[in-house]
This record gives sequence, structure tokens and C-alpha cells, in this order.
Amino acid sequence: MGDTSVRVYLSATTRSLSELGDGGQLSVVEAHAVTPHLREWYAEGDEEELEYVAFTRAAQGALRILVGMPQAPPRRVVISVDLPSAAVRPASQQLGDSTVTLAGPVPASAVAAVHVDGAGAEPDVVAALARIAEAAAGDEDAQFVVDSVEDHELEWYDRTELDQLR
Repeated sequence: MGDTSVRVYLSATTRSLSELGDGGQLSVVEAHAVTPHLREWYAEGDEEELEYVAFTRAAQGALRILVGMPQAPPRRVVISVDLPSAAVRPASQQLGDSTVTLAGPVPASAVAAVHVDGAGAEPDVVAALARIAEAAAGDEDAQFVVDSVEDHELEWYDRTELDQLR
């Protein structure tokens, strides 16, 4: 595999951004990338479509992280990082899975971009957080509320704007 890199999408919160400050690092709960299992499942998808799937799953993971952090601002965060391929491993053998495990903490220097919900998404994020347990239990109406968060595109910030986001 040599020195090739892999784009990885980290599920995060606004609090995660402060951990990356001043050369810090981030211990990751959940990450997503274009894995061989995702590529096989979406055989017709091009690289951009596959990356969008992995990115969307990271955004869904960010929502799940927020459930356990009621004091955090209700905004999903996805941190795009580029890591050496040797530091990224598929988490399962399940067809279509984009979940990966990382060899260690992610340094701030690996950040390529940060994606954050805008203020307009907050009411829908709050509503989704209130119904996420019901959705997980199979309630279709609750799932509709949770899925409605995906109508909001996350805003893109360059790595040089990380200080402003904190």
C-alpha cells in the first residue's frame, strides 16, 4: 500500500473541533471511508458517489453522537481527513459497509476540511434527536423526522478556517 492516503470522514460535534486546536489530535468514535465492501456494494457508483455515501454515513453518526451530548450545540459535524492507507482498516466484512477503524488518534495536520450544519438546520437536528430512539425501534414517523435532517447540506470550511469554527 505504500504511502497512499485515504479520505476518511469522522463523525464529530462542535466540541471535537476544540480538541484539534494548536496541533492537537482527535480520538475517533466512528469513521467512514470508501472501503472495498462499499465499492463492491455500489459497483455502479463512481468515486464521487461512493465518497458521498461515506460522508452521509458520517453525518448520520454525528447525529447519534449528539444524542449522548445534550449540552452540545445541535449541529452535526463531519471532519474530512487524509490518512495513510496503512492507518485505515474496514471495521467489518459486511457488504456495503463504510465503517473503518483507525490505527490511532487523528492529528490536526491530517484535516482536509470541516463540514458543519448551519444555524438553519438546528430545529430539525433538535427534532431528530428527540425522535432518534423511536426511529431505531422501527417507528416510521420518527424515522421520517430523523431522515429530514439530511435535507440540510453541511457547510464546508477549509482547514485554515478551523480556528474560526472553534
